[in-house]
Amino acid sequence: MKRFALALVSIGFLSATALTSSASGDSTTTSTSTSTTTTTSVVTSSVHLAPLTGLPDPSGVTAKRPSLTIKIDNTQEAQPQVGIDEADVIYEEIVEGGITRLAAIFNSQLPTKVGPVRSVRRTDREIVYPIGGIFAFSGGAAYAVRSIETAPVKLFQQSNSGAAMFRDDTRPPPHNLFANAAALVKMAGKLKSPQPIFLYRPSGTSASGPSVARFIVGFEAGYAASYSWDGATKSWNRSLFGRLDRTADGVLLSPKNVIVMKVSYKGGVGVIESQAVLTGSGTAEIFTAGKVQVGTWSRSNLEKPISYQHADGTPILLTPGQTFVELLANSESVAITLAK
Repeated sequence: MKRFALALVSIGFLSATALTSSASGDSTTTSTSTSTTTTTSVVTSSVHLAPLTGLPDPSGVTAKRPSLTIKIDNTQEAQPQVGIDEADVIYEEIVEGGITRLAAIFNSQLPTKVGPVRSVRRTDREIVYPIGGIFAFSGGAAYAVRSIETAPVKLFQQSNSGAAMFRDDTRPPPHNLFANAAALVKMAGKLKSPQPIFLYRPSGTSASGPSVARFIVGFEAGYAASYSWDGATKSWNRSLFGRLDRTADGVLLSPKNVIVMKVSYKGGVGVIESQAVLTGSGTAEIFTAGKVQVGTWSRSNLEKPISYQHADGTPILLTPGQTFVELLANSESVAITLAK
């Protein structure tokens, strides 16, 4: 296997209109018309797609409930984590000291135990603003709480969650707070379901780009995450701290897509009160279907989802399923090993 450096090319902004029309949560097919001289009959059927995974949701349950974002501890002391394999989308962000935390977003599935739950950061507002719904966290510094209070989300923390957040006495504090996702959604009442935030390839189509065996997302301070392509499951097996990243139930974290966004951390990387700037534009590497696609990300304002484009301005399409989004600092890098 050989390593290579991919050239990153800046491109124009994909219009919000194109993104919205392409990211519809419903897929509709129309049968052939049956006509006579006086009537025409058209039979139409539709299959609802889960907005945050692009997978079929025949029951339509994902359209009837909001998304729930839960802040997750990502230190070695917090391992193994619980329930995050059931998240639709997981963002990995840098916090103080260069360590990373996760923002796990649930909509398709609502596990009864998720965690360990930790505190809010300024970056979280940038992540959840276009998704809305519920945001659950353990608490946080005043500046971070003030920040998330300006996002269009309903807030739950340990102080107002009742039995929906609880301590696991078999683990040491502060790594022992957990959330019941199903209970939090029930407590929140009626809220809007999330809008789609990614675009997906139609069934039966392949991805372009070089084939990848493995890549390392170079978070510093010992938090580099690596992913290896699994041809059997057609997903990316995740490793952290030098071992496969498994939940407490033994489930291997293996998303269908990994998006690596190069971003600026306002205030400094790993500095208290800093935040990832998720508006504007930057470079991105999208790993999907065993390939890497190099392009850019762009976002004109917080209310809109981030869009991802090829060099020619066309959208980058993902594989339906779970997606990890890595918010890598501009000063950090990705090491890619191509498949033979």
